[in-house]
Amino acid sequence: MPRVAVVGAGIVGLAVARQLQHEGADVVVVEKEAAVATHQTGRNSGVVHAGIYYPPGSDKARLCRRGVELLQDYCKKRDLPYDACGKVIVATDETQVARLEGLAERARANGVPGIALLSSRELRAVEPFAVGVAALHSPATAITDFTAVSQSLADDVTAAGGEVRLSAPVTAIEQHGPGKAGVGVRTPSGSLDADRVIVCAGVHGDRLAHRALGQREPRIVPFLGEYYRLVGAARRLVRGMIYPVPDPRYPFLGVHLTRRIDGEVLVGPNARLALGREAYDRRGANLADLLDAVSNPGLVRLVAANWRTGAAELVRAASRRAFAAQARQYVPSLSVDDLRRGPPGIRAQAIERDGSLVEDFRIDVDGPLVVVRNAPSPAATSALAIAEDVVGWLS
Repeated sequence: MPRVAVVGAGIVGLAVARQLQHEGADVVVVEKEAAVATHQTGRNSGVVHAGIYYPPGSDKARLCRRGVELLQDYCKKRDLPYDACGKVIVATDETQVARLEGLAERARANGVPGIALLSSRELRAVEPFAVGVAALHSPATAITDFTAVSQSLADDVTAAGGEVRLSAPVTAIEQHGPGKAGVGVRTPSGSLDADRVIVCAGVHGDRLAHRALGQREPRIVPFLGEYYRLVGAARRLVRGMIYPVPDPRYPFLGVHLTRRIDGEVLVGPNARLALGREAYDRRGANLADLLDAVSNPGLVRLVAANWRTGAAELVRAASRRAFAAQARQYVPSLSVDDLRRGPPGIRAQAIERDGSLVEDFRIDVDGPLVVVRNAPSPAATSALAIAEDVVGWLS
């Protein structure tokens, strides 16, 4: 029976560990935090993406659609929350309608069920307080609790005889030389040897890849996403999810409104450079991380190409009024007094040296070592399908 170490106890790492056990492996998950799903997994909005945005044939499109099926089935079997409350993507003027129609074609090509273009009147039937000249409706877009899903996956791993080691940061990963097969994983509490190591370390994945493989590029840049939450009666203004039509010139979706599984409604996020790879506020600022980011030629080129968008994001970061104004484009009934600060998150986005975003999932395989290099959204939705792929490559 092969011994496999999985670095990272986010939803992707835990899904991979569980899938490995199904194939008969002896599994150890190593996580630097004291709990699972502490970072990207536990700080996202909880959206189960249907697969609308991703180019047909891409890994994101394929694994998102497969991941939805697996996740929905898993939540049902484990009695975990899952609510297909649906999403509308709203065009606020006629210039956006063509892009909306293009999204509908892409979604259908990806096999997203139930996609429908709505008139302004039909939009009101789905989201009574939303306004727009047209909308794309995705009734299959859902919400769940990814932290609860991750804890359930961790429980599956331990119930099947595996181990989840918490508070065990990885300081080194070394492929053994001739005469000694496998890989060594070092932590402050000791080392372990494994036949294979799979790195699912989110925002730190590129650094571990550099140590283990000597590969520097692509590098991860941490983008801080700040949210507000609706308070009081304003939460009744949103039934499901209300998104803008994405601008293809820019890498992020823009401010949207998302109902969470706990009944909260989030407004956001913006997207700006974080002050550290785990800097959810100023107290988490990390000078080494900042120096690493600003010395990254890929980030410099990305900022130069998108400086106007970056300036607008900084304005929203500093102003609740600016956030409210953005959301009022779709829900005019909102006021600035309806918004309170919500929980921030960090998106681990890989960037190439030329300044282009790594748009698809990126997973590198080098002998006994597998590194998940780029797994931003929809990785949580796709986690169980990503696990199938990764384990399939190893068998």
